[in-house]
This record gives sequence, C-alpha cells and structure tokens, in this order.
Amino acid sequence: MYAVIATGGKQRRVEPGQRLDVELLAVPPGEEVTFAPVLVVDDGAVLATPDELVGASVTGRVVGETKGPKIDGFTYKNATTNRRRWGHRQRYSTVEITAIARD
Repeated sequence: MYAVIATGGKQRRVEPGQRLDVELLAVPPGEEVTFAPVLVVDDGAVLATPDELVGASVTGRVVGETKGPKIDGFTYKNATTNRRRWGHRQRYSTVEITAIARD
C-alpha cells in the first residue's frame, strides 16, 4: 500500500515504515503529524478522485531534525566593486510514516 501526499510544496510517494525528510514542520520530535491533502491511495485499487479520498489520511511520527547540504552563492557585477557572497542550508524534519488509513 502506498499514498501520495503533499507537504512543503512537494509531492511525495510514501509507504508505511518509510522515513523521509520533509520541509521543517512546527512539531517537536516524538509527536504525531497527519498529512493532508492525500492525493492518491493505492491498496489494490487506485483511489484518486476527491470523492474517493475524503476519508483518506496519512499519519507519521516526527523522528528528529536534519540539515540539507550547504549552498554557496556569489553575485558579481563587472566594472564595479559590487560583489556579494551568500549561503543557505535548509532545515528538514525527519518523519517516519506509521499508517495510511482510508475510510
């Protein structure tokens, strides 16, 4: 059984027991989180229309937080002293999918 969920502006295919990194959630580690909307549920027969997915839900447990790779950037304009260095490192929540329910 698998489901497709939308979180952090991305769509992810998940299965029970799977661990994945999602955009940082405002949930402390060890707490339960429910993902909505569920876009697709496959349990032998695919459920994809909004009427079929009304009772579908995906729950998971926040395991911890991680950081993504460091991204370095540099902006430069010729013939001036306009130079700027910048960096970014995204924070993620690690979630373990515990259940996919369809009503």
